[in-house]
Amino acid sequence: MVIRRMEKTDVEAASAIERASFSMPWSADDFLEMVEADYAFYYVAELEGEIAGCCGIRNLSGEGEITNVVVADRHRRKGIARKMMEYMLQEAEKRGIKDCTLEVRCSNLPAIRLYEGLGFKGEGIRPGFYDRPKEDALIMWKR
Repeated sequence: MVIRRMEKTDVEAASAIERASFSMPWSADDFLEMVEADYAFYYVAELEGEIAGCCGIRNLSGEGEITNVVVADRHRRKGIARKMMEYMLQEAEKRGIKDCTLEVRCSNLPAIRLYEGLGFKGEGIRPGFYDRPKEDALIMWKR
């Protein structure tokens, strides 16, 4: 497996994984905007020539906002999300980003456990943040 910066040619695959995984997925145009933004750093996990997952972080005045972490269903439970997150957090630190935040559905216990294992802690709730279905978001920080 190779973890690398997302390229323009990867946005369709990233979007397809999002569509298969989330009720409110990012489009290929959303990913393309982040690939082209100088404040955003998006990565893919490539496995045997196939995009198996992606993740991304935006540098907002020195703080990292993690916006996407997704792995294709057939590649889950192989440690890919953890490896992508570790790589992304290391790269963020190299760019001077020390504190990182993300939101996750309160019901997404596997993701919450992953983030806790990487040092994130729940610090608040955003009521009704998600639609389809309506659900609160847990706000997590790694400081």
